[in-house]
Amino acid sequence: MAVSNTKEKTTNRESHASQQPVGFSNSGFVQDNGFSSSVPALDRMVPSVVQVSPMAMDDGQAAERQTWGNPVEFLMSCIAMSVGLGNIWRFPYIAYKNGGGAFLIPYLIVLLVIGKPLYFLEMAVGQFSSYGSVKVWEMVPILKGVGYGQALATWFVVTFYCVLIAISLFYFFASFQTVLPWTVCDVNWASFSTCYNSNANSSLTDFNTTGFKSSSDIYFNDEVMKKINSIDDGIGSPDWKLSLCLLLAWIIVCAILMKGVESSGKVAYFTALFPYVVLITLLIRGVTLEGASDGILYFIKPDWPKLLDVNTWYAAVGQCFFSLSVGFGPIIMFSSYNSFRQNIYRDAMIISFMDTATSFLGGVTIFAILGNLAHESGKNVTEVVTVSTGLAFVSYPDAIAKFQYVPQLFSVLFFVMLLTLGVGSAVSLTGCVVTIICDDFPHWKRWIVVTVVGVIGFFSGLVYVTPGGLIIMDIVGTLGGDFIIYLMVVVQTVGICWIYGLDRFIRDIEFMLGIKLSAYWKLTWAYIIPLVLIFIFCYAMATYTPLREGDYVYPSAATGFGWFLAALALLQLPLWAVYVVYKQEGFTVIERIKKSLKPTKDWGPRNPAHRLEWHKTQNPHYVESYASRIWVPILPRFFPRLFNQD
Repeated sequence: MAVSNTKEKTTNRESHASQQPVGFSNSGFVQDNGFSSSVPALDRMVPSVVQVSPMAMDDGQAAERQTWGNPVEFLMSCIAMSVGLGNIWRFPYIAYKNGGGAFLIPYLIVLLVIGKPLYFLEMAVGQFSSYGSVKVWEMVPILKGVGYGQALATWFVVTFYCVLIAISLFYFFASFQTVLPWTVCDVNWASFSTCYNSNANSSLTDFNTTGFKSSSDIYFNDEVMKKINSIDDGIGSPDWKLSLCLLLAWIIVCAILMKGVESSGKVAYFTALFPYVVLITLLIRGVTLEGASDGILYFIKPDWPKLLDVNTWYAAVGQCFFSLSVGFGPIIMFSSYNSFRQNIYRDAMIISFMDTATSFLGGVTIFAILGNLAHESGKNVTEVVTVSTGLAFVSYPDAIAKFQYVPQLFSVLFFVMLLTLGVGSAVSLTGCVVTIICDDFPHWKRWIVVTVVGVIGFFSGLVYVTPGGLIIMDIVGTLGGDFIIYLMVVVQTVGICWIYGLDRFIRDIEFMLGIKLSAYWKLTWAYIIPLVLIFIFCYAMATYTPLREGDYVYPSAATGFGWFLAALALLQLPLWAVYVVYKQEGFTVIERIKKSLKPTKDWGPRNPAHRLEWHKTQNPHYVESYASRIWVPILPRFFPRLFNQD
């Protein structure tokens, strides 16, 4: 990632800004870098020339932060972060688990009214403040625990995300064999009484496959993961081959993170674009397989009764969060390295579209392959493979096995694609945790922080490369990921819209970008997102059933571990709230709480010229009044005195 970080450039840029305020022209309309709109410039509040004190200039130089040297690198990095294994690995699995086509309608609705608005909101918060996901809560200090809770959820997810990279590495190395090992049944890990070959030479037309599994299915579960069906007696010991692959995965991630955004941006060009070449190739092969239409039809045809199941909507929201990475913190972290006037409105639209398109691309490919498996085995689409987190590592290799010419080449390309997808997302998730630590402890050397994080991540991930690892992965993904992020997103939106104030937040965005936001953003941020998430979450918890895989109910000790992780993250909210209130200067608890609800002096644009210009646009009554910080779309029009609207 190219970086503009020299003091000379910063001084020149800020010196120019001190003479002519960026974003305000004499015509009274906001313009910056060719990005314009018809938003009034509030000339009555802003002088024609903004003067910045030498002290402010010095403070700005002391607070230097790396920035993306090229806006395209930011876009590519966000695509690499959001378009990852969540689209290729998790989306088909969740869709398969929740009725195929019945899952698509809730997913698209959730994406429209929750996912896309949240993505833009987090990008706006990060870019406006140039802070990571913890320090950004200088806007509402009492909610600082949201950043730490999200960081813990991010850490829980990244520990098993790197395991997926390790599995991809395992398959990558296995792809260099003369015969791809999962294409034929091997007596070392399969029984011929229960296994049939997945390769292109197999003919099952006259073969009764009842009770049989494909060689690719058995290879993943029995040879790669050495999976056990029950962890009642323990999860077993880590597999040494997967452990080495996991170590290599963390070495790759840490090597990219060593120089911060300077190195990861360049990698993003490859990690964002290369996967589409391989995925489209597999799609073409998948849809040409016999029986593929049956699987695709299952994927797009809704099961209407499933739409009335709130758990389907809960799964759609969880997949939306996981796929877009909203609520985890990396979006705020990435956008914090942007220039103040970067057109993130456009970027958010592009990224959310690419994410959705990739999920559907992966889904069609997976279900085309499942349709072929169903056709060959004489089973229904819902019966051909086990519904587990390993679905993608069964279906995709099965498709590769059916390439008649040089399947090894396509296998290598495919698993390089999975590596790039996984590394792109893992770098962003891990980078979020590293950024939080470096922001809190700026004197710590970055390479030491990255190394320590990598070592802890490696040893934490060993639990997932045990025979019971897939079960633990499912538990941590559900309770340590989806559950936590659900609540954190609710608190995040309420904190921004109803404590900091949506009206104030809208003004900040319009000041930064020079655009007029429509009612769509205001309604989704202030009402739809918190209300819908609260309703779905409460219903899902009221109808909660123990986690299971098929008929096997996970033991209480394992799920208890998952609930412990969730509690550990959620406790960050009250613990940090108490700490922040305690640190405030005031005579009474009420006064301290009130002060903790207001932005600190550190909140605002980092650039001194932008900060001074921004302060000039603030309405003193608006800042002082608590009621005016709560945006209500109708009441201020009829009761302007109540809401201090002059």
